[in-house]
Amino acid sequence: MRLFTAIDVPEEVRQKLAALVAVLEPTAPIQWSPAGNWHITTKFIGEWADLAGLERELATVRVPAFSLEVRGLGWYPNPHQPRVLFAGVAGDEELGDLHEQTDAACARQGVGKETKRYSPHLTLARIRTGAPVTELRRAIAELDSMDFGKFRAESFWLYASRAEAQGSVYRKIKEFPLG
Repeated sequence: MRLFTAIDVPEEVRQKLAALVAVLEPTAPIQWSPAGNWHITTKFIGEWADLAGLERELATVRVPAFSLEVRGLGWYPNPHQPRVLFAGVAGDEELGDLHEQTDAACARQGVGKETKRYSPHLTLARIRTGAPVTELRRAIAELDSMDFGKFRAESFWLYASRAEAQGSVYRKIKEFPLG
C-alpha cells in the first residue's frame, strides 16, 4: 500500500484555491489536481505493508496544534523547467516539528528518512515536459491576490494513495490529533 501523512485543507481554503484554478485552468493544458486531493504532505512513506506498526508509531507524535497560511504560487523544480505548480504554505515552527517527528516515527518502523529539506506546499497541477505554460504565467502575473487563507492544524492523517488512469486517488486511513 502506498502511504503518506498529511494535513487536511479546510473548506474555506479549498474554495479560494478552487476559484484560482477556475481562472488558471483554461490557460494551460496541464494535469490539474482535483480539489479533493489537496493536502499538505508531512511525510511521504511509499509502499508499506505494516499498517498497524506505522499507526502505532505515528500515535507517538507530540506536536501542539498550530497555524498555517496558504499563500503564493511557485514551480517545482524551478520556474524555467516546471513540473509542478504549487501554492505555498507558511506555518509556525510546529509544522517543521511535525515533519521531523513523523519522519522519525516512520523511521522507527524501517521507512527511509528524508534526505531533502522539507518544503511544505499544496500541489495544484502537474506539468509534462514541453507543455505550454506562457498563458498560465501571464494569468498568474495578473492575479490581484495570492493569499488563500489561514487555518489552525488540529490533526494530521495517514493516507493511502492509489494510481489510476485519471490520476491518484487518496483515501484517509487514520487521523492523529495534535495538541
